[in-house]
Amino acid sequence: MLALLQNEARHRGVPSCVLTFEPHPRDYFAAVHHKPDLAPARIATLRDKLSELARCGVDECVILPFNAALAQQSATSFIEDTLLDALNVRYVLVGDDFRFGRQRQGDDAMLDAAGNTHGFDVARMQSYEVHGLRVSSSAVREALSQSRMQDAAALLGRPYSISGHVVHGRKLGRELGASAPGRGDGFRTLNLRFAHWKPAASGIFVVQVFGLSADPQQGILGVANLGVRPSLDPDDVNGGRVLLETHCLEWPPAVTPHLADGEAYGKIVRVELLHQLHEERKYDSLDALTQGIAQDCADARIWWTAHAANPTYAHTHTQTRRQTTRDRI
Repeated sequence: MLALLQNEARHRGVPSCVLTFEPHPRDYFAAVHHKPDLAPARIATLRDKLSELARCGVDECVILPFNAALAQQSATSFIEDTLLDALNVRYVLVGDDFRFGRQRQGDDAMLDAAGNTHGFDVARMQSYEVHGLRVSSSAVREALSQSRMQDAAALLGRPYSISGHVVHGRKLGRELGASAPGRGDGFRTLNLRFAHWKPAASGIFVVQVFGLSADPQQGILGVANLGVRPSLDPDDVNGGRVLLETHCLEWPPAVTPHLADGEAYGKIVRVELLHQLHEERKYDSLDALTQGIAQDCADARIWWTAHAANPTYAHTHTQTRRQTTRDRI
């Protein structure tokens, strides 16, 4: 769809532009009606969405804040105020199930009629399928909710990933297992915290981390917990918010010089979720949690050894080896 958009934009000599909403309209209505179950699971942060659009070559992106005013705007007003007055559109490309305006009153037929009147072209993109499965946000959410990470990667055309700024946590990982042989720095983690409370995926995953070295293609093997950490106090520094905690299994020496004082706080990293080891578990003690993390690390290495040759993963990860330097995070 984006490739078609860009081709049409070049043909007309205008920038390609994507129009999107934040928050998701269903998020807004779920809050208004006090029915959180109506909100869809969040597939990507706004940063990830914009990054992917830029990677795909889109020139511009317009983000409309979905609020009460926009929810009440008529379809006709949306066409006149947004598409014509604000954007001066020459060509509009929509999906085959696109609706807009108050109570979803607008559709592609209405757009087409407006285009004939105001001089812009309208096209509708038919459904796109991968292995017989219609590509849609619903299909991606379903695959992620069922931990079918390979299916999600097939739908997305890449491994599912999440990015964000590394933030401070309780630093408990530094203490867990620190006295064990070879674990002088314990299980230090990169912490990414999110405002959205309903991630599309959750659990313990084999991951690759990008953004810690000068080479943007250098992935570092790790284990990550995406969720609310049921073994810890819900009133801790994370305030019960969704957290992605990633422990790097390998720490190439070339990475360290790019970090301030050996720490990554404030850096933007991208974490690819490759395989779910298991769902989040509640451990009865910190010792049990430490043993659980150690087992997850061992299982992640086993999984990676068996799957490293898969082209989906192998092209982005450097040759892994046993850790010779202590983790710095």
